[in-house]
Amino acid sequence: MVSIQDEAFMRLAIEQARLAGAQGEVPVGAILVHQEQVIGRGFNQPITLHDPSAHAEMVAIREAAKSLENYRLPDSTLYVTLEPCAMCCGAMLHARVKRVVFGAADPKTGMAGS
Repeated sequence: MVSIQDEAFMRLAIEQARLAGAQGEVPVGAILVHQEQVIGRGFNQPITLHDPSAHAEMVAIREAAKSLENYRLPDSTLYVTLEPCAMCCGAMLHARVKRVVFGAADPKTGMAGS
């Protein structure tokens, strides 16, 4: 079930996706939240950064880990505009992200249910 709070954080993820689109990237955005506070933001940047791992989720996880000085992010929720791929799901498992909310299914590379 999606709450009003989930919708608000997803709107922030959509803002991140718009930043990706403005740079010519696939428009995907992500927000990582812990205790109702944003601890990481990210948008797709693999073309810009010449980095195949620079997906929105990975960028948000890296930012959150740096800000907390810990790669473990228990009790956090990741909001992402598109269903995460296998690489991003693996990173979420290693980071111990508790919950994922995604805006759209990705039947091509999504690994969270499609």
